[in-house]
Amino acid sequence: MAGGTLPLRAVRKAVTGTGFTGAKEACIHRVLDPSKANQIAPRRCALAIMTKAPRAGAVKTRLQPPLSSEEAAALNVCFLRDTASAICRAGEKARGVAVYTPPEARHEYDQILPGDFELLLQRGDGFGERLFLATEDLLRVGFQSCCLIDSDSPTVTAEAFCEAVDALQGEAERVVLGPTHDGGYYLIGMKRAFVQLFADIDWSTERVFDQTVARAGEIGLEVHTLPSFFDVDDRFALRRLCDELLGKGGESAPATTNFLCQIVDREGRDRIWPHEQG
Repeated sequence: MAGGTLPLRAVRKAVTGTGFTGAKEACIHRVLDPSKANQIAPRRCALAIMTKAPRAGAVKTRLQPPLSSEEAAALNVCFLRDTASAICRAGEKARGVAVYTPPEARHEYDQILPGDFELLLQRGDGFGERLFLATEDLLRVGFQSCCLIDSDSPTVTAEAFCEAVDALQGEAERVVLGPTHDGGYYLIGMKRAFVQLFADIDWSTERVFDQTVARAGEIGLEVHTLPSFFDVDDRFALRRLCDELLGKGGESAPATTNFLCQIVDREGRDRIWPHEQG
């Protein structure tokens, strides 16, 4: 790999510098039990991040290279922190949740997420099934509405999350979608679990958003569309992220920005942020 990789010790230092708390300060999150109702204060909307435990070699594998497996996992931690931070600023009607997997990973979030986040274990096999069952479980435990959010879009703003929550207030049945530039979505929100929104979708393709809008139309749901953002799942998207966070002096995603800056400062921008050719 050109330019080498950031040593594991430096990765840990970089993560520590983005708000990582020591083990003695770890906060333990409540794990919601989908078999029990009324665990949540009335009229709350769950802003729920779909997350796989950020372990080296198990997450962000399409970013390897230019990142090492340890760096990719550390970057995923930063994505989670920035998304959680935006969720925490989305207002009193919302509540942050991490819908996590695998089951034994619950304590891995103690030093990643804010203390007022809840945890909910993912269920199901395929991706669509996991999304549908997460929706069912969140509504069953007492949330009035819920939004499922990806863990790949650290620049999504608190304002976008707040708009999603507001769109799900009132009596009207609708689905809220936050489109990504590659044809998918970073957020889907609703007040009832509609299996049609997750069935027969060509996941991980540019057709996901359009197919979901079509399914909503088939069952008579209004669609509220949020501002577009982008997810970071390959080296080209990583370069775009660097352009936005490091090249334009933006204030979004501070944990991610700090981590990327440490790599660039240490090894030069071509390591993860090559100049455009031509």
